[in-house]
Order: sequence, then structure tokens, then C-alpha cells
Amino acid sequence: MGQEATGFKTPPERDRLDAARTRAPRRRQIRKTFNNLKITVLCGVVTILVLRGTIGIRSLAGAGGEADDQKVVEDIDRILREIRSDSDPDDDDKIPFGFNSTAAALNYTSASVLAAAANYTLGPRISDWDEQRRRWLGENPGFPSRTFGLKPRILLVTGSPPKPCDNPIGDHYLLKGTKNKIDYCRLHGIEIVYNIAHLDRELVGYWAKLPLIRRLMLSHPEVEWIWWMDSDALFTDMAFEIPLDRYAAHNLVVHGYPDLIFEKHSWIGLNTGSFLLRNCQWSLDLLDAWAPMGPKGPIRDEAGKILTANLQGRPAFEADDQSALIYLLLSQQDRWGDKIYIENSYYLHGYWAGLVDRYEEMMDKHHPGLGDERWPFVTHFVGCKPCGSYGDYPVERCLSSMERAFNFADNQILRMYGFAHGKLSSPKIKRTRKQTTKPLEFLDHLNLEARIETRG
Repeated sequence: MGQEATGFKTPPERDRLDAARTRAPRRRQIRKTFNNLKITVLCGVVTILVLRGTIGIRSLAGAGGEADDQKVVEDIDRILREIRSDSDPDDDDKIPFGFNSTAAALNYTSASVLAAAANYTLGPRISDWDEQRRRWLGENPGFPSRTFGLKPRILLVTGSPPKPCDNPIGDHYLLKGTKNKIDYCRLHGIEIVYNIAHLDRELVGYWAKLPLIRRLMLSHPEVEWIWWMDSDALFTDMAFEIPLDRYAAHNLVVHGYPDLIFEKHSWIGLNTGSFLLRNCQWSLDLLDAWAPMGPKGPIRDEAGKILTANLQGRPAFEADDQSALIYLLLSQQDRWGDKIYIENSYYLHGYWAGLVDRYEEMMDKHHPGLGDERWPFVTHFVGCKPCGSYGDYPVERCLSSMERAFNFADNQILRMYGFAHGKLSSPKIKRTRKQTTKPLEFLDHLNLEARIETRG
């Protein structure tokens, strides 16, 4: 049987094939090198646009006006088209992790959107915040960064939209949520800020927290930790305290699961409904890197496409802060990873659907102070929109579940005054102990971690 019958190539044919295979990667490499050169030129042009918007370079280069800007945008579009036309058809269209946000956007975004994203900033760039803050604390001993109990000073931050809720009952549950947070902060010596203003018109919705957190950091150098908590999240363990000593070497504490983030690239690998951010330069840098996907309009829409393309299971919708943080962790892990503590030993975020129907069982078997699945620290109503006109779950189910969660937590407060909710489903309360002429004797024996007997 000859060589042709066995499927083998003759030596000359194999040599020609090997030579062709060798030349193909070289051609691709040359094309990619040329494209990288074009991208470098493009980034330089974008940098000029940024400088024009930040230091007034127009006064140095002449007053060309909007016509010059439009010409620059047209040139950028032309370069982008050339790059895309020269791309290798064998190349993977997905944006590889490790690209920075600007480079990643090149494959997906028009030049005008790219230029707008490059121009966006949360505020003036600050590079010496740690030194500024250290000096201020030294000059203002009346505002120490630790409380009288030598605990790091925490500022809990939450808020809601500036307008009334679409659903009138939503305002009532916002009030209950605020009362719940005030109760917890009062018990644990934590300060609280409730915001109803949009500090940045570009960052609304999911993103409104970022400019608020930055402004509070800069305005309250005495605060060591900023603790963001969504308005639809409730404290349900009033005795549990966050183990801050555990995070001495970290600057961001967020609930999540490393395997979901780094192995599966899941868009729900962490949750930004409740997280702690240290008041330091690292955190300001993180906010600066986090925010550019957030401006409403084309930037947020295009960024959403990038996030959906790279995060497992993410639906197609505009960019949200949670997905953007996960993407940032995956694409720049070397820069941020060492200072981020992904917490799951207790429920800094507890998904409500698996918890609210088990409260009676928890009261039978456990007690406050555990913070985990036995008695969740935080119950977060993800997907419920009590203030909006739509949500992922039926409104009735959400509101009844929020009522149960609020009363479950409120019982831990009311028992200090001798009362409790007769049923978790009802706002009505009943007396749980007789009045006495020696009330302080009872208070001396009151323990926040004692069992909750009332249920229903």
C-alpha cells in the first residue's frame, strides 16, 4: 500500500505545508503588531481629548472649537474601522481578562463613547489622601478615628431616590428599613447617614452609591470604615458585630464566594448590597477605576455588553455596579485582589427567599449573635422593588416577607422594653413581662444574645 493510500503526505508536500503553517502565525503576528501600533496612536488621541477637558489645552493649541473635536472623533472612528477590518478571523471576539477598561472598550464602542468614558471622573484626582488624612487626624484630636471603646469608627450609609415611591406602600417600608438600621447603629455605636440626593447626575440607580461614598470619605476623615447598605436590606441579627480585627490587612469587605468569582466568572459571585470600604487612598483609587462604566446612556449601555459577554449567566442589560466590580477583580486581580476580603462565614448579605420562611425554626433552635444561616445578620431583598413599579417577584410576596423580616428583627429591640410582636406577620405587639418597681434589675440581666421566645 502506497503512501497516498495511507493518507500520508509525500516529503515535499509536508515541507510546503509546514512552511505555510510557519508563515501564517508570522503574518498574524505582524498584523497584530501593526494594529497595536494603531491602538497606541488612538490612545494618544484619546489622551489629548482628556487633557483638553481637564487642563484646558485648547488655550495652548488654539481655539479650534467643536469642529476640531468632531474631526478627532471621525479620525478615531476611521482608525477603529481599519483595526477591525484587519483583525484575524481566527481571533476570539471575547475581551480577554487582563485588558484595562479602555482597551476592552475598543472592540465594542464607538469613538465618541470611548472619549466620553475617558473624560469621566468622580472628581479631582487625589494621590496623597493617606497623608492628608493622617495629618488632619493629628491636628484634630477631638475627632479620633476610633470610638471610646477603641473600635474603628464606622459610618453606615444608605439611601433612596429623591422622589416619592411609585408604589405608596414603598415609602412605609423605606421608613421601616430606616428604623431597623437606626436601631442597630444605636446598639453598636455606629453613625448613620441617610441620603436622598443624587450627587452626580451621570451616576444614578445602582451607581449612585459611588460618588456618595467618595464624598463622605473626603468629608469625614475621622471615619475609618464606610459601610454601604441598600435600602432593601435589613439587619436581622441585632446582637452580631462585624469582626473588624479580621480585616486589619484589607480595605474592602464584601460578601461573596471566591470559586464563583475566579473559577466560574459568575455575575452573582459577590453582592454589593452591603459592603465595607476603608477610608484610604486605595479605596479612592478603586472608586476611580470602578466608576467609568457607570455614566448613564451610551457608556453604561456599551459597558453592559462587555459585562454580559464576560460574566457567566449575566442577562443583557446596562452595566451595574456589582458586575463591574466583579469584572474589575477578574481583569485587574493583581492590582486589587490582595486588599479585598471576600466574606462568607456570616451573612453580610443574606438572600431573603431562603430565609424569611425559616425564622420560626431559627427561634426554636438558635439565638441572636450567630450571624450565619442559623440566625442571619442581614436579610437582603434582592429582586424586590418596594419603592418601584416593577420587580422580579410579586409585590405581595415581597411586602409580606419584608414585614416578617422587620418584625423578626424588631422583636430583638422590643423585648428590652417588655414587648414583642404577637406574630411575625403582624405589626401588632403584646406585653411580654409585667411592669415592676425595679426595672433596672431586669436591664442588668438583659442579654442581646438571649433566645427569642415569641413566635407566630
